[in-house]
Amino acid sequence: MQKVRHTSVAPTRTQRLRSGGEIDAHRHDEHQIVYASQGTIAVTTDTGSWVAPATRALWIPAGTVHQHQAHGELALHLVGLPATENPLGLDKPAVLAVSPLLRELIVAYTRDPDSDSPPHHRLRAVMLDQLTTSPTQPLHLPTPTDPLLRELHGILRTDPADNRSLDALGRQIGASARTLSRRLRDNLGLTYPQWRTQVRLHHALILLADGTPITTVAHQCGWSSASTFIDVFRRTFGHTPGARPSPDARLGQS
Repeated sequence: MQKVRHTSVAPTRTQRLRSGGEIDAHRHDEHQIVYASQGTIAVTTDTGSWVAPATRALWIPAGTVHQHQAHGELALHLVGLPATENPLGLDKPAVLAVSPLLRELIVAYTRDPDSDSPPHHRLRAVMLDQLTTSPTQPLHLPTPTDPLLRELHGILRTDPADNRSLDALGRQIGASARTLSRRLRDNLGLTYPQWRTQVRLHHALILLADGTPITTVAHQCGWSSASTFIDVFRRTFGHTPGARPSPDARLGQS
């Protein structure tokens, strides 16, 4: 993320991105809501990455340098908000739960972003009201600043199915399990099992967006069975891996 575009106004629009497509590193002077009604969107900043399927949206505060990547064919909805308007009171990126109602409001609002009609203003007001009740979700995969943790992170991202103990991984990078555990707690506020699960869930979302079968995703991400993976996924996201909201067919007309 070396070259950073600066666009003062955060756009409000709907756009399509092919799987693997990217929006390069940039920042706005305004807040932005990023939502994919189809596919899975990944947002990366200097402090970590966020991945959101179609039941989640991303909150990007004003001034945050970020880039997007599409996993699966992406129907992307962007909502820009003035820096003075922060219905969530959040000063850091976050993942938000998207109810069926909020989903339809975002899709409808971004379909005709230049409208200045009273119905469009009312639509915006209801959308912002719904946002204030959207709980944040623990889907942030923080980027470690500690050199040892960065090395460990590289191992897990290369092979999320690596089931070696922290002792065994520590021997590979020259650190004890106790040292790694302490640094994980101090640097990221997570235990090793919590962090590894976050890495695996992020990878699982990407594989699912690319159409990988659930059983294959479970094994490639290190779960012992598809049923175990489904249980973890349901507890985290509130639905099973196969329960995806249907894409809005009208987006092709945007």
